[in-house]
Amino acid sequence: MSPDAAASADLRPQGFDEHAVAAWLSAPPHLTGDYAEDRRRFPPYWNGCDDLIRRCPPKPQRSPAEAEMAQALLAAAREQRERFLRAHVEALYDELTGDRARFVRLEDLVLAAAAAVPGLVPTALQVAAEAELLQRDKDGVEIDQGIFIAHVLASATAGRHLCHAMLLPRAETADRLKELDANGSVDFGTVSVVRRGKAAVVTATNARFLNAEDNSTLDAMEIAVDIAILDPKTDIAVLRGGVVEHPKYRGRRLFGAGINLTQLYRGQIPYLWFLRRDLGFVHKFFRGVARPELLPDDVHGTAIEKPWIAAVDGFAIGGHCQILLTMDYVLAAHDAFMTLPARKEGIIPGAANLRLPRFTGDRIARQAIQYERKLHCDSPEGRLICDEIAPAGDMDRALDRVIAGLTSSGAVSATSNRRALRIGAEPLDLFRQYFSAYARDQAYCHFSPGLIANLEREWNAHNRKV
Repeated sequence: MSPDAAASADLRPQGFDEHAVAAWLSAPPHLTGDYAEDRRRFPPYWNGCDDLIRRCPPKPQRSPAEAEMAQALLAAAREQRERFLRAHVEALYDELTGDRARFVRLEDLVLAAAAAVPGLVPTALQVAAEAELLQRDKDGVEIDQGIFIAHVLASATAGRHLCHAMLLPRAETADRLKELDANGSVDFGTVSVVRRGKAAVVTATNARFLNAEDNSTLDAMEIAVDIAILDPKTDIAVLRGGVVEHPKYRGRRLFGAGINLTQLYRGQIPYLWFLRRDLGFVHKFFRGVARPELLPDDVHGTAIEKPWIAAVDGFAIGGHCQILLTMDYVLAAHDAFMTLPARKEGIIPGAANLRLPRFTGDRIARQAIQYERKLHCDSPEGRLICDEIAPAGDMDRALDRVIAGLTSSGAVSATSNRRALRIGAEPLDLFRQYFSAYARDQAYCHFSPGLIANLEREWNAHNRKV
């Protein structure tokens, strides 16, 4: 039996067309190295894969043989996407951005790529169809978005340009900044910005979910961060959690509980959420807001950034602990704690793997990330991240004191010093290379059976209500 025939026998589920499977297995296109020719050759192969998968029953109804068949089809098609992108990602990116004359955010970039090279990444309709499903019932078409973004970020030219695009202010920011100027505050529902003396205070208020992050907070938080950085009447920015409604903590402020795990389990957190978050507002905490002609770390212009203070009440779990690693000053209540439970969730904790060792050293970082070590803010380990500890009942007064202290000598030296420290610790190319690996790995984690098992075992997610 030939290798192709043997593979066909292994993959052929009951009720499937043996000849269609064999034809598909023998169809991988030859890579010519010519972009125009290869973009013509590869889409029929990917479309053939999609067609065979559509003949399968929905994922929950597949027999073991059908499930194996679907996974083999998906894996083989992804191998060919990797081949195509290794050869042509820069040519494709230049096409999508007019030779990098246009800045295209990644949520728009993936849709443009779907139109330019059919089958390379899923269409909006394909993503929308899977968005209706529980996470465990998805085939994970968004993994192909992760493969594409990983290759874009791996390119120094394309990757830096995409990072630049994601650091620009959102289109909505200008109007909301006018609202802040007129009223002294802006309310997005799940996030608000209020001027407090020389500080722009950003408050997360996803009260029902312990100020967790989800789709309802993502856009609002990024625009709020833009506003806080760009507000000309303040010298510093503050991030704090609002008062929550959960019976266990009702009436208390909490910094935040990380990602909304119930929505993650129910398939309501799309893959791009992770990258939009970390290349968007979390990166803006750390690096500031870009101008079209200037990245924050460029040496030939003036940066648009402010020092950030985090005021940690209660706890900083998961993504909220990750955020602390971007802050210039962390004020924490004496009873607050930090954890990174990504191991129990089955995902990668943002840029914590890149940044936490700079604060705590390698061993504590590994214990926190891989073994969920809890770090009490008022402990020797916690003080490696937290700059000041205050009594829980005195946080408002302590925050006013910190704001006054950090703004007493003006904003110019503060922003210059944070920029100098950042350039030495985490230059943009290091960030870009890290998130190239993250983009692919997080995509596979997001759709792994392990994620579902972890959420059911550790979070009881199947019994929780949205």
